[in-house]
Amino acid sequence: METSAAPTRRNWFGLVLLGLAVGVSSGLFGIGGGIIILPALVYLLGFRTRIAVGTSLLAVILPAITGVVSYALEGNVNLLMAVLLAAGSTVGAPIGSWLLTVLPQRAVKWGFIAFMIVMIISLFLVVPSRGSVVHIDLMVGIGIVALGLFTGVMSGLLGIGGGVIVVPLLVVLFGESDLVAKGTSLLMVIATGLSGTVSNLLRKNVDAPAALVIGGTAALVTPLGVWAAYALSPAVANIVFAVFLGLVIVRMLIDVLARPKK
Repeated sequence: METSAAPTRRNWFGLVLLGLAVGVSSGLFGIGGGIIILPALVYLLGFRTRIAVGTSLLAVILPAITGVVSYALEGNVNLLMAVLLAAGSTVGAPIGSWLLTVLPQRAVKWGFIAFMIVMIISLFLVVPSRGSVVHIDLMVGIGIVALGLFTGVMSGLLGIGGGVIVVPLLVVLFGESDLVAKGTSLLMVIATGLSGTVSNLLRKNVDAPAALVIGGTAALVTPLGVWAAYALSPAVANIVFAVFLGLVIVRMLIDVLARPKK
């Protein structure tokens, strides 16, 4: 029977290395890092899945804060857009959690893999303009809330952060600058991480020391990832992000193929 305990002896060196990888990725791609933290905790560091999910949500908050500040210093965070995304995501997450009990996980994951492939193709076709400004009227606002809703549903279904969905879709569908998309995504990650962490702490599904080591280490190097995001041209940044999404697909494929069909 699965317990709610973390490993008796934590691999502190492994947690620090994980934090370094998460911090750079968070700043560079505008993601929380859960897509990296969760499998690393479960498959490499011996955490139970429940604890890994809760620990991941807490760990992403610190690097997300550092990333938001770094992007905001250059005016690359859209507060209204983040609020609309968070509103949709807050509604979508419990829907995704409910669908998790209804839909076959293999089918959902294959669908997500197909979606990621479409996103990768789109990133090669649409190069963002860093001078573009998205004016949020009623219809655009509804579209952003819908994006947040979709992100929340997928988060509840797959246990992933929203950045891998939000960043490419803000660029492809709304014509947003890649830098603003990343900064805004990280602001949404803070809200998601805080709301999820409260319930996980109450259920004792968080290894707080491990989360703080990962998050603290990540926060130190997140500005390095943000610097890299500014240094890359929009076209090159798209290619790098597409490669990252390709790695996400590989990770998802391994997860799908390793589990017997139910």
